[in-house]
Amino acid sequence: MRTSHEDAAPQQAVRIHTDGACAGNPGPGGWGAVLHYGDHTKELYGGETATTNNRMELTAAIMALEALTRPLPVHLHTDSTYVRNGITSWIRGWKRSGWVTSAKRPVKNADLWQRLDAAATRHRVQWHWVRGHSGDTGNERADSLACRGRDEARSG
Repeated sequence: MRTSHEDAAPQQAVRIHTDGACAGNPGPGGWGAVLHYGDHTKELYGGETATTNNRMELTAAIMALEALTRPLPVHLHTDSTYVRNGITSWIRGWKRSGWVTSAKRPVKNADLWQRLDAAATRHRVQWHWVRGHSGDTGNERADSLACRGRDEARSG
């Protein structure tokens, strides 16, 4: 006898590229994300008037994952080693220590790390690092969206 799990076709993965941008650090910043699922593409972006590049990198990943309407396998590509290392390695220790670093200081951007952790937990995410500004089309488009968000935050 087969179970419904065995009969189910494997779910197609969502490919996501994310990036953040900042004019000054801190300064006006933006985030961008490109989501690909089958033949569908969705682009997201936004910005803040006073932020840091790391906060925008985190926000891009959060907004992309939160935009998914149901749990799915995800391949998330980021040019931020801060995001990739944080979510795949450092976060376990931060959670165990009550969001304090090994130097006994509060984790920077803990609010966003907690939100990213919650968003990622809904999905089966594989985190991929890509070299920024190296011709990866997904990364280049996410960067363009992040710059758009930054520029809109700066002007308005």
